[in-house]
Amino acid sequence: MRLDTFFYNQPVFTGEELAEFLSLNGKCGQRTQEALLAYHKKTGRIIRVRRGLYAVIPPGADPKTYPIDPFVLAAKMTQDAILAYHTALEFHGKAYSAWEYLTYLSRKPVRSLNFRYQLFRGTKFSKSLILKGKEDYGTVNMERMGIEVRVTSLERTLVDLLDRPNLSGSWEEIWRSLETVEFFDFDKVIEYTMLLGNATTAARVGFFLEQHRKMLMVEDEHLKPLRNLKPEQPHYLDRKKRQKGRLITDWNLIVPTEIIDRTWEEVL
Repeated sequence: MRLDTFFYNQPVFTGEELAEFLSLNGKCGQRTQEALLAYHKKTGRIIRVRRGLYAVIPPGADPKTYPIDPFVLAAKMTQDAILAYHTALEFHGKAYSAWEYLTYLSRKPVRSLNFRYQLFRGTKFSKSLILKGKEDYGTVNMERMGIEVRVTSLERTLVDLLDRPNLSGSWEEIWRSLETVEFFDFDKVIEYTMLLGNATTAARVGFFLEQHRKMLMVEDEHLKPLRNLKPEQPHYLDRKKRQKGRLITDWNLIVPTEIIDRTWEEVL
């Protein structure tokens, strides 16, 4: 199989993938691989994104300006990378606004990378998921440019956004984005929340679902297990910022009035 075929099938590839291709085609060895990479970088056929990660440039295109799909790049940052948080919303077409940085989950994320005008940053899986061997829970395999990309499902994304809002944007961004989703499988939402085992996260998820009870057709049976996990004492919705707000006794959450009153909808 010719190397052009590999480039066609792998518009973004790792050094390991190239080594496997060369081995299957009777060409192996570090020197052979380094020579091929050096030659094709010099001719502008490929560009180096970071150590061990490359993108293919079509013949005649400008290597400096040819667009490289950021979702595929993020999915290739590590072998176990999963697109998550706001990046997952964008991938599913449910983000309220577009961001210039992308987030992925990994056991061992690489150092944050600036490539062109975008920032790629990795974050580790929750310890509770690692201990239970459930890092892959609620992930789906999707195709992008012929490459398989792993991304969190909308159900897991909902919980992840509320579990780590610091990776998810403002509360307005979170609320407006999630409100574009017409349907959630609540059994999966609840099961994943239970896997995380975090009382504050369970209360946040419960509060969001209750606030959108009519729109999402949320039943009491969906909220009951979340209520059973809620904090025993009042917690701030955002425990780092500790904004003043109103105590929602059903969830033992102190919620900023901007969320309760949806002040972002006010007409100036």
